Amino acid sequence: MSTSVDTAVPPGPASDESGRLDGASNLRIWSVLAIIVLFTEVSPMQYVMVASALRQIAPTFPSEGANINWAIIVFGIVGAAVSPLIGKLSDIWGKKKMFLLCGVLFLIGTAMCAITSNWAVFLIGRAFEATAIATTVVSYGLIRDLMPRRLVPIGLGIASTGLGVSALAGPLIGGYITDHYSWRALFWFLFVFTLIMIPLLIIVVPESKLRTPQRLDLIGVVLLGAGATLTLIYLDKGQDWGWGKFSTLIWLIAGLVLLALFPLVEMRAKNPIMDMKLLFTPRVAVLLFIGLLASFMIGYQSYATGYMTQSPPASEVVSQVKDATWTQVKAGALAQAQAQAEAQAKSQLPPGVQLPPGAVKVPPEAVYSQLPPNMVNVKLDPGYSYGNNFTLLKFATHVTLAQSLIAMVFGFIGGLWIRRSGARWPLVTALVIFVGSGLAYAALSHGWQTQALISAVYGIAFALYYASTPNLIVEGVPAQQQGISAGMLGVMQAMGAAIGLAVATAFLTANPVKAVVSVAGAPSVTKDIPLLYADKGYEISFYFVAISAAIALIGALIMKHGRTAATGGAAH
Repeated sequence: MSTSVDTAVPPGPASDESGRLDGASNLRIWSVLAIIVLFTEVSPMQYVMVASALRQIAPTFPSEGANINWAIIVFGIVGAAVSPLIGKLSDIWGKKKMFLLCGVLFLIGTAMCAITSNWAVFLIGRAFEATAIATTVVSYGLIRDLMPRRLVPIGLGIASTGLGVSALAGPLIGGYITDHYSWRALFWFLFVFTLIMIPLLIIVVPESKLRTPQRLDLIGVVLLGAGATLTLIYLDKGQDWGWGKFSTLIWLIAGLVLLALFPLVEMRAKNPIMDMKLLFTPRVAVLLFIGLLASFMIGYQSYATGYMTQSPPASEVVSQVKDATWTQVKAGALAQAQAQAEAQAKSQLPPGVQLPPGAVKVPPEAVYSQLPPNMVNVKLDPGYSYGNNFTLLKFATHVTLAQSLIAMVFGFIGGLWIRRSGARWPLVTALVIFVGSGLAYAALSHGWQTQALISAVYGIAFALYYASTPNLIVEGVPAQQQGISAGMLGVMQAMGAAIGLAVATAFLTANPVKAVVSVAGAPSVTKDIPLLYADKGYEISFYFVAISAAIALIGALIMKHGRTAATGGAAH
């Protein structure tokens, strides 16, 4: 008598330990995946909306200038700090519970941002919202724990680019809202979206049964978060404060000291927030290195393309400065003519007689007609070649729509590719396109048509990158360390996006657009044009992120991990 064994099915206990949905209907499996992915989309959706709407948000905080970028940077800093904490808590307490906690904190922060006109309160709200970054970290573990093994690579590929809410609906809805209402309505939309998703998550998604009993290491969280924050402040403000001044360098020194202390403290901690042995294994360390540098490009690309296309063209800026100067000239000429007329009238009055108020009125048209028509000249030095005055909606339809559609398709294709041959080559492909895109953004025309074409190609890389990195984590670490390992990756990606934007902002503020205004008979005056930067600033920034991606590419080429077909975590 013989017994048939289906070797394609993992042993029963391994499936049951996590609550895996083996044997569940396709409707059940895909419904769970859809809710997980939709819930995580709030993080990229808010990033797309807020980064693209910075020009609309900036007038509410007029004194902040280039600091308005901290609406994005603080999101990355806080997200980097809390991701390992929430990842660790998901391993200890449960991934679904931490999903829900992140949703509640996001609701609080979103409401704060929607109602305030105080910059400090707005940043605090953004800090609460930053917990949404950790939902992506937790989702990797949930997908690994709940999805059947064969669907884990595909599920992670879909999770990488979402179901279209953040990529497609986000820009379109965000654009419509800002065009017809105000930037505050963006936050109310995000609030309502999250409010709807929370009960769906409670009802549809089961909790993973995997737990890793352990206490928290809050010292590690503080060292990592404080060190990252101080370092980023130096990178962002160094241009304004002076890179080499001791009062500026102290921020960098303090930040680096805290970051250096972090691994030393963690190696001696009884319950470290991060397993240092796991952190320094090549399959994890190389991937974290790649995630940090590649995210420079990811963080900067969405900001730069949105900001450039929504800026006014140079001709409009020249006209605005010229009109404002001409108004001042006319007002000055009228005031001078009025004063001369009053003085002449007074000189003709008998002694002791006062000139009645308003007795002398000089017709403005008579004064203006005597002014030379071309006495005001305005030139931008340096000038710039971008600027289309796009609304957020027009930016979405003209630039990001094709990028988002392509990313959605290649997220799924990337999952299939990874399941068949591993995640390394999709990652290499993504980084090659990152490098090429950065160089193209820097070297080619800055018009929207060129940006849209480059962005469409960039969408392939965006999808393949986010499909490959979580699969590499899933394949490289045990299930019991999934949350904290994904948290490590989340830290590097959030830090990378924040660092890339902070450094690029320094390049931009070092290259402001200036107007040289000359009025006949007076010396020329140079004025900075707020919130506008020369082509050189953007070009240097894109070269910088392209070089960073090239270094990450070297890491991917030498990486030994991810060279075999993905197993959905069965290797551990």
